[in-house]
Amino acid sequence: MNNKTKATWMLAAALSLMLAACGNERAAEPPAPTESPKPAETPKPTESPKQTDSKKPVESKKPTESSGDSSVVPAPPVTSANSESAKDAKTEKEKEAKAKETKETKETKTTKDKPNMSEPADKQSQPSVATGAVSGNGKAGASGPKNPAAAVTDGKTKEPPATGTGDRKALSWYYMKKPKGQVPNFPAETKSFTKDMKALWVGTGKKVYLTIDTGGPLGDIDTLVKSLKDNKVKANFFIAGYNVKKNPDFIRTLVADGHLIANHTMTHTDMNTQTDEQVRKEIEDYAKLYKDVTGKDIQPYFRFPYGRYNTHLLKMVSDMGYTSVFWSTAMRDWEPRKNGAEDPYNDIMNNLHDGNIILMHQGSPENIQALDKIIKAVKKAGYEFALLSDIEPPK
Repeated sequence: MNNKTKATWMLAAALSLMLAACGNERAAEPPAPTESPKPAETPKPTESPKQTDSKKPVESKKPTESSGDSSVVPAPPVTSANSESAKDAKTEKEKEAKAKETKETKETKTTKDKPNMSEPADKQSQPSVATGAVSGNGKAGASGPKNPAAAVTDGKTKEPPATGTGDRKALSWYYMKKPKGQVPNFPAETKSFTKDMKALWVGTGKKVYLTIDTGGPLGDIDTLVKSLKDNKVKANFFIAGYNVKKNPDFIRTLVADGHLIANHTMTHTDMNTQTDEQVRKEIEDYAKLYKDVTGKDIQPYFRFPYGRYNTHLLKMVSDMGYTSVFWSTAMRDWEPRKNGAEDPYNDIMNNLHDGNIILMHQGSPENIQALDKIIKAVKKAGYEFALLSDIEPPK
């Protein structure tokens, strides 16, 4: 082998070795990671309707606005604390409470500073016991208990039954609708009313008694007065005492136009929450206020705020000379009406019946807007509008 050939062979061998080494190095490297395919996306489960919490009652659908069915029609709810009427009543009560507290503080101070010289010294430090004695003229003596319902047995004051039991069981007026033209059914407790529980809830004959309650806002006074005057209709008003104070000219206008205004208490409070003394004061203060504003005596009719009462109070109010007035037609007019003025119109016309005592709230804009149309339709149906004083008492 010559030198040239030898050199060529050696070069070829070197190249072979280099190539072999390079191949071994590549085989030792891990293959580049290939991106694994993404797992198929699990479809989101279809959202099933929420289960009703077994602890919470399922909200029932609100009754329809129509009065053509035979559903129960409850009394209006007690006014919320944020309402205008509640604020007025609260202010009135706060003033009375403050005045009473001031008076009692002064009397207590005077009593402490001045000993009672009419009793022996050894008895002056002993608290006196209310006797609740009744004098010969049949009136309670000045030393009687502050709660007129309390009685005295063997020198000890006997408290009245707990509120909510017996004749003090809280009741709320309602009626059950019947087909158009028929007088509704009324609460079962009316059958237990005695002769000394004077009350009205329906009249007789082709007469309608429009009773307008104003325990809340006074509303559109001008339209109300005009609608009644233009149609030559007399209505019956139950206006809370704080509204009488707020607009005495409105009261005088109603009296001048021949409307009947009756007692609706000073503060428009649920009377089941008050003592007998408080109830009497509410009614007596109203009668005095009415006399001061109009120069006339109040008509002997009364309406319990919210239609909330008990048979004990019913008798007590009767003993004060009043007849309590409930109703045979009412509306959900303490809240906005879905169909505007058409709702109060339909409510009344679909429940029109002989002796109908209609409860309408003055603060409802829809009521006032519909009033003229209602009056004309009721008259066209052959009914006459009348005052409560036209109802003949049962014989």
